[in-house]
Amino acid sequence: MADAHGQQRLSLGFIGGGLSSAVGQTHFAASQLDGRWELAAGVFSRDPATNHRTGEAWQVAPERVYSSWRDLILAERARLDAVVVLTPTPDHYEILQALLKSGVPIICEKAVVSKLADARALLGQYQAEKNFVAVTFNYSGYPMVRELRQRILDGQFGKVQQLHLEMPQEGFVRPPAIAGKAAPPQSWRLKDDFIPTICLDLGVHLHHLAHFLTAEEAATVNAEFNTYSQYEGIVDNVSMWLQYPSGMTANFWMSKTAIGRRNGLRIRLFGEHASAEWYQMEPEQLQIATMDGTQMTIDRGGQAGVAGEGRYNRMKVGHPSGFIEAFANLYTDIADALLEWRQTRRHTNPYVFGIEHAVDGLALFHTARLSSSSRCWEPVQASTPSEDTLVTKVR
Repeated sequence: MADAHGQQRLSLGFIGGGLSSAVGQTHFAASQLDGRWELAAGVFSRDPATNHRTGEAWQVAPERVYSSWRDLILAERARLDAVVVLTPTPDHYEILQALLKSGVPIICEKAVVSKLADARALLGQYQAEKNFVAVTFNYSGYPMVRELRQRILDGQFGKVQQLHLEMPQEGFVRPPAIAGKAAPPQSWRLKDDFIPTICLDLGVHLHHLAHFLTAEEAATVNAEFNTYSQYEGIVDNVSMWLQYPSGMTANFWMSKTAIGRRNGLRIRLFGEHASAEWYQMEPEQLQIATMDGTQMTIDRGGQAGVAGEGRYNRMKVGHPSGFIEAFANLYTDIADALLEWRQTRRHTNPYVFGIEHAVDGLALFHTARLSSSSRCWEPVQASTPSEDTLVTKVR
């Protein structure tokens, strides 16, 4: 099937992501926005009523709404172009194992899994010629973030010296009301493993953005983990300092106890020749300052390069594109990458990241957890010691 522009339309199955899910509606809306995907099957919830209502709401044929993810994989593996994994992160591992074995292309909500050991096990099962895996780090789907990346690649900033990334939220001290209903933290988010859940929720986005912009991975990390909320023993505030092989330094701050901050993702970058700042709450504007004292604002209506492309201008400038559109950009990229992978068993899309990148992120936060206990700088190693070893060392 093709869309209105003659592009092949691909079929999706959802595992998780029902109407009661925090992310399901976002994935559904984003996948549909540009007409590249059709939601054809799913097992949306363990609750039969929610499962049925979701399939009905999203116009999935009743016979293709399943009661278990195993049934979906068995019945649909030859019919679907990709399966999206939208269950809580602790449930990903077993599902991903089965999907890798089946050879069904995978789109996985971050974080890919909860534990570094599990991520490395999945990487060991992953075969590039058999398995397509895309992990949805959607904040790099914003046009202005992509604009910034291209300007870095073009040398506008010279050598990047400092990178500051922050993502403060208030949900653990002031839960948001969504459509008039209180939305306290989900129960699975109130359980920490060796890598705290806040790192899986927020931190992996900061790791991704740092790599997306600079193509670097940290060499050493120092970290401090805090608990400020009523949830005893749950890490809700993280500060990290990172050193990179090029000499660049960075700091990450993520919090779920920052009163007044809804989702204040901010990027600040300082190079030899210029600096830049981008704030998700004002996503259409990229602030740039240069060595001669010039300060400018770039938007889709100005001298934008990447952000001026037609695909990012669904509506004329002055009508801001936001979170759903950024996610939709990524879904279009994944469609393109998947079609290329089918032909060549590899893809070259610079915006689609898979399991190797996800493992790098978990390795970083695994090491940060160790650093938070040792109170020392710790090396982020490509071959990290086993999780059991690190837990023993921390204790």
